[in-house]
Amino acid sequence: MKKEFDFVGKRKVFFIISACLMGVILLATVIFGVKLDIQFKGGTIINYAYDGELDAAAFSARASEILEGIPVNAAVGTDFTTNRNSVTLSLTTKSGLTSDKQFELTNTLTEEYADNNLDLISSSDVSPSAGSEFFKKCLVAVAFASIILIIYIALRFKKISGWSAGVVAIIALFHDIIVTYGTFVICRMEVDANFMAVVLTILGYSINNTIVIYDRIRENELLYGKKKTRNELVNMSINQSMTRSVHTTVSTLIAMVTITVVALVYRVDSIISFSFPLIIGILSGFYSSVCLAGPLWTFVDDKVSARKAAKKTA
Repeated sequence: MKKEFDFVGKRKVFFIISACLMGVILLATVIFGVKLDIQFKGGTIINYAYDGELDAAAFSARASEILEGIPVNAAVGTDFTTNRNSVTLSLTTKSGLTSDKQFELTNTLTEEYADNNLDLISSSDVSPSAGSEFFKKCLVAVAFASIILIIYIALRFKKISGWSAGVVAIIALFHDIIVTYGTFVICRMEVDANFMAVVLTILGYSINNTIVIYDRIRENELLYGKKKTRNELVNMSINQSMTRSVHTTVSTLIAMVTITVVALVYRVDSIISFSFPLIIGILSGFYSSVCLAGPLWTFVDDKVSARKAAKKTA
């Protein structure tokens, strides 16, 4: 008989690992701070197309000089409409750049980078209110999705303490969201629309493995009844679902790693800031579903049962 791993018995280890991880992310936030995308701060975005090679750091430094010290961030990529290389300048300003300043910047850069055939593609001012409004709407979506998931799990798994199972599943999801957020902070990626896209993707992906494990727990409880303890049922269910969880996670990771590598080769930063955090989120989702959700649920269920027993005794 194949030996089963004692996930419930090792739950304190898993809880400590997650607590330490949360502490590292909090510390990184305090030390490094959060890099917000221009859509949350306001400013101007200018896109140029160019040929050959271009040093993004030198380009942004020169643009900053022309604009008399205004901080400029440059990101290189590919403009798929023209099939040329592109560089995007992001400038954080409260009122945006005047047309004269933009004209001076483009003219000077075009002259100095004549060998690269630098051409202006687009220029636009960004209001921080639009970004904050988008962020608020995404938070509402996350909150609404969480409530619906709790209700769904509570109704579907009511025979195995559905409400506590639903709350624990959401706690595991928020664990994954915090880990994803930590990836942006530690890797110094800007929190932008991609962050919310990753979060919403993780919400849908991570809960899947947890639901499968809950479903197996319910089936095993029907099969074994009182012959096995709750902890034994949870351990058995997690181990039985392990192969499926590993295969699902690995197949998804292969796709995301391939996308990330291609994006690195072609220097498409906008894809990297989505695919790499998603890889970390998928790994975190696997860990939370397998190592946290079930063991944490037994911990909560034990506490609830103990309280009910104490009330009956009283």
